[in-house]
Amino acid sequence: RHDVLEERLAEGAWLLRAVEHRDGGRGDAVDVVVTEDDDALAPSHRIGEAASVVSVIASVREALVNFQRQFASDPPGAVLDGRDIGTVICPDATVKIFVTANPETRANRRALELKSRGEKVDFAAVLDDIRKRDERDSARSSAPLIAAKDAMHLDTTLLDVEAAVKAAIAIVESKR
Repeated sequence: RHDVLEERLAEGAWLLRAVEHRDGGRGDAVDVVVTEDDDALAPSHRIGEAASVVSVIASVREALVNFQRQFASDPPGAVLDGRDIGTVICPDATVKIFVTANPETRANRRALELKSRGEKVDFAAVLDDIRKRDERDSARSSAPLIAAKDAMHLDTTLLDVEAAVKAAIAIVESKR
């Protein structure tokens, strides 16, 4: 349907604007890639959904890939997250961390985020959305959801945010 495609493309444009302002002009990033399997650490449902939907449109995906590569290559580097950052966008990054958590933990985190914003939450629907996104992103022909061969894996299922950040910093420090 045409109206659905327009909505999806608008979401993609919003996503691109969000990426453009990601570092806030601080210039304090390092060359680290963090990929995630759906909000394992810090849920960002709207961005994740928009990325998953528009990433199947080849022309949109190509534009986003080029933008992300340029963004990551600007000195002093960048910290990026996404489902194909380590395999497609920055395959030569100094450090790659593939962040995971089991679907139930991710659904619980997403539900808590939504509740904190005052939204009504159906846990089963949230879990189903996560599983569908995983399946869609894993099955796409272009840049499917897979960990880079040289990525360090960080399972955050049993970690809170502080512990996960500490673990990620330890991975980065071990690569210096």
